[in-house]
Amino acid sequence: MEEDVFHHILPIQLRFNDVDKFGHVNNSVYFSFYDLGKTEYFASVCRHVDWTKTAIVVVHIEADFIKQIFSSDQIAVQTAVCEIGTKSFHLLQQVVDTHSGEVKCVCRSVMVTFDLERHESIPLEEEWVEEICAYEGRDLRKKR
Repeated sequence: MEEDVFHHILPIQLRFNDVDKFGHVNNSVYFSFYDLGKTEYFASVCRHVDWTKTAIVVVHIEADFIKQIFSSDQIAVQTAVCEIGTKSFHLLQQVVDTHSGEVKCVCRSVMVTFDLERHESIPLEEEWVEEICAYEGRDLRKKR
C-alpha cells in the first residue's frame, strides 16, 4: 500500500487496558483506534456538518491483523477515503508504527450517511464530497 495515499494521521496513546495478558494490544481494541481516526478525519475535513442531525455509520468493516502491537510501541492511525458513492463511501485505514513505518493492521470500511431524525440513510451532501475530494487531492466519485 502506498504511504502517500494517507493525508490524515492521528497519533494514538496506548492505555494500560489496551494490552491483554499476552502483552500485546487486543484485536478488539484496534477498532476503537479506527473510530478515533474516523472521528478526527471528518471533524477536520467536513467542519460544517451538524453531527446532531447527521451521522456516518459503519455498514461493513474488515481488518487484516499483520503484526502485533506491544505496550511500548508508538503508533498512529492513517485514514483516507478511497471511493465515494451516492449514499456511501469507502474508508481505508491502517495502524502503523511511527518509528519504523511498519504497518500493523489494515482496515476497510463502508460508511453510510444517516439522518438521525428520520432514521434512514441519505445521500452525501455535495459539499462533503467536494471537501473530501479536495482534501484527498483527487476525484473519488464512483464512476457509473
